[in-house]
Amino acid sequence: MTSTWSRVARLDVERVVREVADRSGVLLEVEGLCSGGEVGAAYVRWEGGHGVMKWRPGIELAAYQAGPLAVSEAARLAGLPVPRTELALQLGDAIATVQEMLPGAPIAALDEGLLGQALDVNQRLRRLLAHHPEVPSLDLYLSFDGPGFCLHGPLRSHDRRTARLDDWIVAVGATHPELLAGDDAVHVDFHPGNLLAVDGKLTGIIDWDGAGRGDHRLDLVTLRFGLHGRKPDPSVIAQLDAILDDIPPDELRPLWAHMSLRMTDWAIRHFSPADVDYWLTLAETRAA
Repeated sequence: MTSTWSRVARLDVERVVREVADRSGVLLEVEGLCSGGEVGAAYVRWEGGHGVMKWRPGIELAAYQAGPLAVSEAARLAGLPVPRTELALQLGDAIATVQEMLPGAPIAALDEGLLGQALDVNQRLRRLLAHHPEVPSLDLYLSFDGPGFCLHGPLRSHDRRTARLDDWIVAVGATHPELLAGDDAVHVDFHPGNLLAVDGKLTGIIDWDGAGRGDHRLDLVTLRFGLHGRKPDPSVIAQLDAILDDIPPDELRPLWAHMSLRMTDWAIRHFSPADVDYWLTLAETRAA
């Protein structure tokens, strides 16, 4: 069936550049659009530097500073290759940011060597926010809609199969806290497209816009979903699945339910029925 649910707004580069100039006096020259991403980003230059401009709707600057920005700065100061945020401005009901450009290109194929480096990053995020009480805990949205993503309505109305998945997600939410426990830094969008590398060496971790406090293992589940369809080395999938298998089922279930909701909802609203089936097939492997 055709989705009638709204899509997430995308970056209007020229408008945002004008608004940044009006609000801050910073003149940005657009060098081109970044590939990938669901909302959009652009390469920009200004007097004295160049970087990546991003735009995120539906968030207040104070919340961004207390959450994603605080997390990315904690990770950067801990020695991880995380871009420095050069500018963050409120533009109406959205924020615009300009971040440092790191070397490297998004990982096209995650091999065992790069997986090992990604897993090392994941371990270094453990307990990273123990001394940052200002960072809020992440919500899994298992029982109610998220802010523009993790919507239950699309799953309820798409077809019987997606409705059954939503029944399972809501049931998981009824027996687990909505907020993630823990003091780990969680990237939230930890997949190969947000990992930069040069000659087999991890050089950057980008797109911390949803980051917050919680359980670092959510990023491992996100990585597993992020590998789906990229035709990775089977040994990489086997290694990551073995790590997930070692997580106690009752602790893994809410993490898996969150990503199942997030990816299936997004596919219903933005992609084709084949894409919906594609994500359902993965979600159902552990939806029990």
